[in-house]
Amino acid sequence: MSISRRAFLGLPALAAGCSASGGTWPELRLATGVTGGIYEQLGDGIAQELRRLGLTVRVMNTAASVQNLTMMTDGRADVAFALADSADDAVRVRHQPVSALARVYMNYVHLVVRGGSGIAAVKDLAGRTVSIGLEGSGTAVTAVRVLAVAGLTRPAVVSRLSLDESVQALRDGGIEAFFWSGGVPTPVLTSLGDIELVPLDPLVPVLRRRFGPLYEHALVPAGVYGSGKPVPTVGTPSYLMCRTTLPDDLAFMITETVFHARDRLQAPSAPGGRLDMRYAIGTGVVPLHPGAARYYQSVYG
Repeated sequence: MSISRRAFLGLPALAAGCSASGGTWPELRLATGVTGGIYEQLGDGIAQELRRLGLTVRVMNTAASVQNLTMMTDGRADVAFALADSADDAVRVRHQPVSALARVYMNYVHLVVRGGSGIAAVKDLAGRTVSIGLEGSGTAVTAVRVLAVAGLTRPAVVSRLSLDESVQALRDGGIEAFFWSGGVPTPVLTSLGDIELVPLDPLVPVLRRRFGPLYEHALVPAGVYGSGKPVPTVGTPSYLMCRTTLPDDLAFMITETVFHARDRLQAPSAPGGRLDMRYAIGTGVVPLHPGAARYYQSVYG
């Protein structure tokens, strides 16, 4: 399926400097996530598709969700990925000028421990050393909330490490567990060898009561990371976001390009991972950008 003639003919004006607020648009700045994560993989793929159409795209690795939302708010990024709970806070609590282009796929919250660690439930993190993810990451937002509702008898000893740092620290014994929110499988985790995922599913109703319907029941399939049986956990959708001031035609074109290229983008094997358009419009309190909404209306009729 080809990009619509209207969007394609409008591309030169957009790339040359059409803007929503009178400025120029010399390049599209796309904020992704940490090195090795799904946001980086998807972002690189989307950038490649847009470059084929003549847009200049700069991909920026970041700590992910919270940092990405801040970068769009202060003008350092135009398009970015964010977890649903971080995006919900940005719109509902902090009133940041961001919109959604699509809900793209379900993230799985991983609580990773070494095999035989004795940590079988999140309550066993009491007094243990655990990394909750980088400051500014969506993983950290979700992890803080999980720990808050877990009913620990003693606080966990928390550090904020990147995914790669967490993997190394778990391998070296510097931490006893770490959180990660991402697709399944996350390639860097498969290199760890003897690991286990701690079930988090019982916390879904508690999280929903306290923070709203942002969290879902999710199941990491058997065989992933060596597990002999499925592991029930918490699911949090990922959104492709943009600045509210992104020109409508550009938002339309980006959304259209993403869905037309979905077979090449290698999204995670997860709900929404095939970039289903009916799944994509469910962004809760986060408003769809008018350009994205116009694309979905053109598809649905």
